[in-house]
Amino acid sequence: MNKLQRLLQNKILILTICAAGIGGTFQYGYNISIINAPASYIQTFMNTTWLERVGVPLESNVILLLWSFTVSAYPLGGLTGAVVAGPMAIVLGRKMSLLLNNVFVIIAATLSGFSRMAKSFEMIMLSRFFTGVNAGVSMNIQPMYLAESAPKKLRGAVALTSASFTALGLVLGQIVGLRELLGGEESWPFLLASNVVPALIQLTALPWFPESPRYLLIDRGDKESCISALQKLRGTSDLSAELEEMLAEQAAVKGQRAKNPWELFQNPALRWQLVSIVVLSSAMQLCGNDSMYFYAAYVFREAGIPEDTIPYVVIGTGSCELITSVTCNMIIDYAGRRPLLLGGYIFMAGWAIVFMVALSQQTQISWMPYLSMACIFAYILSFGIGPAGVTGVLPTEIFDQMSRPAAYMICGSLLWFNLFLVGTAFPFIVKSLAHFCYIPFLVVCVCTALYVWFFLPETKGKSFLEISEEFRKRNFKTKTRAGFYKGPEEIKTTTL
Repeated sequence: MNKLQRLLQNKILILTICAAGIGGTFQYGYNISIINAPASYIQTFMNTTWLERVGVPLESNVILLLWSFTVSAYPLGGLTGAVVAGPMAIVLGRKMSLLLNNVFVIIAATLSGFSRMAKSFEMIMLSRFFTGVNAGVSMNIQPMYLAESAPKKLRGAVALTSASFTALGLVLGQIVGLRELLGGEESWPFLLASNVVPALIQLTALPWFPESPRYLLIDRGDKESCISALQKLRGTSDLSAELEEMLAEQAAVKGQRAKNPWELFQNPALRWQLVSIVVLSSAMQLCGNDSMYFYAAYVFREAGIPEDTIPYVVIGTGSCELITSVTCNMIIDYAGRRPLLLGGYIFMAGWAIVFMVALSQQTQISWMPYLSMACIFAYILSFGIGPAGVTGVLPTEIFDQMSRPAAYMICGSLLWFNLFLVGTAFPFIVKSLAHFCYIPFLVVCVCTALYVWFFLPETKGKSFLEISEEFRKRNFKTKTRAGFYKGPEEIKTTTL
């Protein structure tokens, strides 16, 4: 029986994934894309509102500055959400944190939905901040919740659904943002407020599904609730092996409390785990995938695609990421984490080179715009097949229960900070390097691929304790005079 068939048998697990995803990482992708369609209408609204207030229209550079504040409010909120996600996951639990997180979206939808009626563009800015907080919390807690709830053999595939829901949100946001739906001049407040629908669906559905069994046993010490949750998720009474593994993990962290982020930096036993998530989480945003969307409309226009058709073609770019994330979801527990990450970054580096050459010859050779189009789709496909999903899975696998929330706080903070950094810096990079603007992203992809090749161990099919043991040996190995490495037990024996 293959993994897909086993997954289909676990109906409760599938429904738990859907209930967590629709109000979780789906919102991240959805809210990134819905802001693009009404950009010109919102800027006009800002100018009109200011004119009614003071009798003087805004200058174009002031409108651009206000729009920049509106866009920047989203990653700022995301950073805030990433910081509070750790304490929420520890105190409230994984499921309750996801449920409470919907409050931020409901506030955001109310603000944006009534902004035009109240004649306040400041409400849109505040709305984007709360939307970002929601995304920051869900990006951290959803993969943690799902990976802790999944059986070992399906852990990668289940946790990776977070990336699939992000891509699904991105595509649906692009579709709903079309002029024929909610992307018109009269309907943009409804477009910005439409994120309340996934929130209400999650609030209705998720309470029916169990909390993370690992959280119940290891954090709360509630063995009975843990067994009950496992029985609901697995649909079988034969839980002895999985429960034994969880009890061993509980014994390994007995007497410990949940760690703070700064404690991870001070702990030499977590050195390589921490370096790994810093490198990979930073590379997620610094690899230039989101910047491909910046170029998409320009490249499609140069390829001769009619202006009114471009929004429909852009949907194809989001669809690429959705298709590859679903594909990655199906093969991750067969191919492993390292090959997908390594292949993704190597292919991205190759396509970055081809893309820069194509951009430089865009006006010289007639078929170059079509090559540029192919590069955009290929780059997004390469990102989706590995880095987009695998990066979010790793913190759950390489950190123990007491370190995991703090690790996700660090990952989330880096993700949102680098999203803000790239969004701010990319226009200046384009201005300085012109057609060769992807050189910094090329360097990031090459360096990340080298790190994965030399330093990141495979975690496929291993228990959390086995992964921790592998990193423990890596963290404490010491070189002898003869050039060989010793583990901590050997060092202790030698010293005695």
